[in-house]
Amino acid sequence: MTRFVVKRLGGAVFVLLVLSALVYGLFYLAPSDPARLACGERCSPAQIAQVREQLGLDESVLTQYAQFLQGVFTGRDYSTGVSTLRCDAPCLGFSYQSDQQVTELILDRLPATASLALGAMVIWLTVGVGTGALSALRRGGLTERALTVATLAATGTPVFILGLLMLMVVCAYLQWLPFPTYVPLGEDPEQWAWNMLLPWLTLGFFESAKYARLTRASTLETLAEDHIRTFRAYGVGERAIVGRHALRGAVPPVIALSALDLGTMFGGAVLTESLFGIPGLGKTLIDGVRVIDLPVVVGVVLVIGAAVVLANVVADLLYAAADRRVVLS
Repeated sequence: MTRFVVKRLGGAVFVLLVLSALVYGLFYLAPSDPARLACGERCSPAQIAQVREQLGLDESVLTQYAQFLQGVFTGRDYSTGVSTLRCDAPCLGFSYQSDQQVTELILDRLPATASLALGAMVIWLTVGVGTGALSALRRGGLTERALTVATLAATGTPVFILGLLMLMVVCAYLQWLPFPTYVPLGEDPEQWAWNMLLPWLTLGFFESAKYARLTRASTLETLAEDHIRTFRAYGVGERAIVGRHALRGAVPPVIALSALDLGTMFGGAVLTESLFGIPGLGKTLIDGVRVIDLPVVVGVVLVIGAAVVLANVVADLLYAAADRRVVLS
C-alpha cells in the first residue's frame, strides 16, 4: 500500500509540473503582450517597458518560468520602481486590476467554492445512491420506471435552467425562502446555511442523476453474480441482499466518481456561482478572463488543476481501500 501511495503522489507532482508549464506557456507566450495588458491601452511605450521590467517579462522564457516556479515554492520579490514587494510562497503573482496578490485573492474566494462543492456532494451522494439502490430493489416495477424517467430528465436539464426554476418556484412563487445572498460562514453560520441551500440543491440534484444511474447499473451487475444466487438459495431476503451485499459492488465506482466530481466542482460550478451570486473560484476565473487579468487566470486555473489532480489521487486511494485488488494490479 505504501508503494502504491508513493507512486500516485509522484505521478501527481509530475502532472502538476506539466500543467504549470502548459498554463504558463499558454497565457504568457500568447501573441498578446502581458505588459501592455497590465499597463493599459493608454500607456506610452516607455511606461510599457517599465511595467515589463517590473514584472520580469524582459527575461528569457526559461528564466521567467523558473522565477514563476520559485515564487510558487519559495516566494519572490516584485519591483514597483520605487520599492520592492515581497510575495510569500506559494506566490502566483499580482493581479493587474486589483493590485492584490493572486494567492490572497484565491484564498479569499476558496471557502465559498469549497462550501458549495461539499454541500452539493452530500446531496448528490444521498439522493443519487439512495435513488439508484431503490431503483435496483424495485427493478421491473413502476417505481423503477418513474425513477429512470426522473434521472433522465435531470441529466438532460442544464444546471442553469434548474437553478432558475428553483429561484422562480421556491423564492418567487411559493416564497419559502428569500432570494439567496451569499453570507460568509464566519459572519453568520445560520444565514450562510439558508442562503447556500438553493445552490446546494441545484447542483446536488443535477449531479445526483448520474450517481443514481451508476449505482443502479453497478448494483444490478452485482445482483447477477453467483454469490448473490447463493444468498437467495439460502432464503436471504431481497432487501438484505441489496442493502448488505449488492451495494458493496457499487461503492468503488461511486467513490472514484465523487472524488473526481468534487475536484472538478472547484472550477466547474461557474454557472451555479454566477446564478446565485457566490463569490467563488469559478466566478473569479470568469471575471479575470473578462478583464484579461492574466495572473488571476493562471493562478485560478492552476488551483483548479491541482484540485482535480489531488481528487484523482484521493479517488485512487479510496478505490484501493474499497477494493484491495487495485493495489496488487
